[in-house]
Order: sequence, then structure tokens, then C-alpha cells
Amino acid sequence: MSGIPAVFIDRDGTLSEEIGYVNHVSRFKLLEKSAAAIKKLNEANVPAVLVTNQAGVARGYFPERLIADVHVRMNELLAAGGAKLDGIYYCPHHPTAGEPPYRMDCDCRKPKTGLIDRAAAEMGLDAARSYMIGDKLSDVALAKRAGCAAGILVLTGYGRGDWEFNREREGVEPDFIAEDLLEAVDWLLKDLASRA
Repeated sequence: MSGIPAVFIDRDGTLSEEIGYVNHVSRFKLLEKSAAAIKKLNEANVPAVLVTNQAGVARGYFPERLIADVHVRMNELLAAGGAKLDGIYYCPHHPTAGEPPYRMDCDCRKPKTGLIDRAAAEMGLDAARSYMIGDKLSDVALAKRAGCAAGILVLTGYGRGDWEFNREREGVEPDFIAEDLLEAVDWLLKDLASRA
């Protein structure tokens, strides 16, 4: 066992409103309880790490530099709530859309494990003691593939519909289902304490 446990968090639909592609900074909005959830992780000294697919770059919907601009805005909104992310990792690729270098079968597009693997290596994290929170069953699949302690599905964003209509097809079971990011964080902090 090496490294420390962390929480890997999906962006759109989990931390922020799911509106389709965020192709302008003005379209980015945090979900109501997101800053409070991240602040709880900060106060517990558990790294909060964003892992997000941003295939809009590959699809030509927006330039890669917009991701950085959106994340500046995201960090400002979190800071206003007394919260901060410890790491941000994203995948701009798509296996079939767009043109190289963004059209590629990469190892970082969730549910592949590249984003978690990179974060763990760069930040000294232990994926096996870490948690993944997302609004899609593919986020839960990522948790399973990366060997995380738990994969948590939130019912914000696509979560409720994905759980209701796609769970048999996806074939993965969340370790916990939460109404939102704050409920997910409350659960995982208790679970983490029970494993100590």
C-alpha cells in the first residue's frame, strides 16, 4: 500500500450542471452543494481530484485552451465557497471524431484508467484506497477498472436516467448511490474512516 487515498470527481453533471458541451465560460455553473462537498474533503485532508472527458475538443466544438479558461472559472467559484481542487486531469480525445492529434484511441478517456493512473503517479495517491464519484455508470466502471475502494453514482446530471434505464446494459453496480456530490462525500468520509 503506497500513497494516500483521494476522491476522483467527474465534472459535468457531478460537480457542475450538465448542459451538454461547455463551449463558453459563461455556460459553466457549479451545482448548488458542490463547493460544500469539496470543502468537506479539504477539511478532512482528502485530496479532491477532477477527472473529466472533454471530447468537445476532438469534435471541434471548442479549442483546448477553453478547458483551462473554464477551470479558472470553476476554481473561482469553488474558492468563493471556501473550497479547492487538489488536481485537475482531463481527456480531450475521442476515438472516432475529429482529426489527429485529438482523434485517437487513448488510455485517458473514461472509463479507461489513464486519468486516475496519471493522477496517482503524479500526486502520490493510492487508487486502491480512493473513491470515484460520477453521474454515469461509466464513472463507476472506471472505479472498478482502476481498483478504487468504491465507485459512487450521483443522481444529478445523467445519473438518475443512467441508473434507471442503462444499468442492465452497463453491467456495473455502484457501491453507493447519492442524490448529489455532498451526500456522496458524506458517505465516503464515513466509509474511509471505517477502513482506517
